[in-house]
Amino acid sequence: MCLPTEDTIAAIASAVSPGEGGIAVIRISGKFSQKICKQIVYIPGNQVWSSHRVVYGHVIDQVTKKQIDEVLILIMESPRSFTREDVVEIHCHGGLISVHRIMEQILSQPNVRRAFPGEFSQRAVLNGRLDLTQAEAIDDLISAKSQKAADLALAGLNGHLNKEINLYREKLLDQLSEIEARIDFEEDLPPLNKEEVIANIVQIKDALQKLIRDARQGCYFRNGLKVTLIGLPNVGKSSILNLLSKQEKAIVTSIPGTTRDLLESEIILDGIPITLVDTAGIRNTNDEIEIVGIERSQKALLTSDIVILVFDLSVGWSKESEELSNQIPEHIPKLIVGNKADISVTSEIINPDIIFSALTGKGKNDLIQSLLSLCGVNKTHDIEIALNERQLDLVTSTANCLNKTLEVANQDLPWDFWTIDLREAIQRLGELTGHELSEALLDKIFSRFCIGK
Repeated sequence: MCLPTEDTIAAIASAVSPGEGGIAVIRISGKFSQKICKQIVYIPGNQVWSSHRVVYGHVIDQVTKKQIDEVLILIMESPRSFTREDVVEIHCHGGLISVHRIMEQILSQPNVRRAFPGEFSQRAVLNGRLDLTQAEAIDDLISAKSQKAADLALAGLNGHLNKEINLYREKLLDQLSEIEARIDFEEDLPPLNKEEVIANIVQIKDALQKLIRDARQGCYFRNGLKVTLIGLPNVGKSSILNLLSKQEKAIVTSIPGTTRDLLESEIILDGIPITLVDTAGIRNTNDEIEIVGIERSQKALLTSDIVILVFDLSVGWSKESEELSNQIPEHIPKLIVGNKADISVTSEIINPDIIFSALTGKGKNDLIQSLLSLCGVNKTHDIEIALNERQLDLVTSTANCLNKTLEVANQDLPWDFWTIDLREAIQRLGELTGHELSEALLDKIFSRFCIGK
């Protein structure tokens, strides 16, 4: 639903946890924000209460008249605020108790309610402070797991995507207006050059296709990769996880079946957040606990972005390893890693992608580069704009509309037929930036935001 903007809203804008924290921030936005704050805060001395100044005070319990906390208050009057409304931020001590007691005092006042998830950002969009792509970039920045992901989010926040999409939209609008003018006033205007119109549409379509290609790579920076280590028992999967994560995450012994459950480790490789998943060695067994672990291993295999199939070089490539390799779905990229290169190597092996030793670290760099190359991630460092899933869907839909327009052109149909898909393409780009807004669209986007944003 499109939330009413006349309400004054409040929420905790900083992370709150049971542990100790130095500072917490409570944000209030709306026409009653200053009045509400003045009702619950005692401001000593002759401090000036004015926009973009900080004042010192004490939050007072309105029932007991006892002090709750000492605070700093930042006032930002409309339109020079995040929401372009009057905004007050109360900076108090962190932790759970003080911040929630202050929120209780705020919500006990008339004309204020608790903000819904993303409502501050939604107001920023509705009031023209941000467009949709910038609001989404804020969410991406907050959830960024690597420096590269943060850089891409900042590019979106600075309006790079908005400027590029608006440029294409304006060009299509110009083209559509030229065509419609010829339809309505054919006798009064010179004819359009069909080949020139086609060239303009192709140019925009090609630019959108580049965005689509970049988005598929850029999603790795935003969402990361799930890489699952599988193999027979005691081939060194846990040792590889420990080596790559640079910590003793997994218990390593010479006893087959030591790992009985999934074990995850978060690492960053070349700016890509990667979740390494160590699995139970897959084999036939009567051990009920181990059977459960093997079933989980097989499920993890099916949800992986990449699978690393590990086998023991000192034993060789076995029939069981071949059967395990055949279980990997064709659409999931895989790397075959021959581990234990520090031990004598048998001749009865296939040619692995990587010769590896978890003991000495041999092959570690080759494994990392192969992981990145397998997804083309090592080619993405020139990416400056990355689309999220919603944006990618709209850009893809726009490119499809332009392809349909070009098909109409190839059939030599009248100008009227050209305008159908051109209009739809323009509408899709408008939905991307926020020129075309609907309640359903706003609800879908901002419902995933945190409450204080």
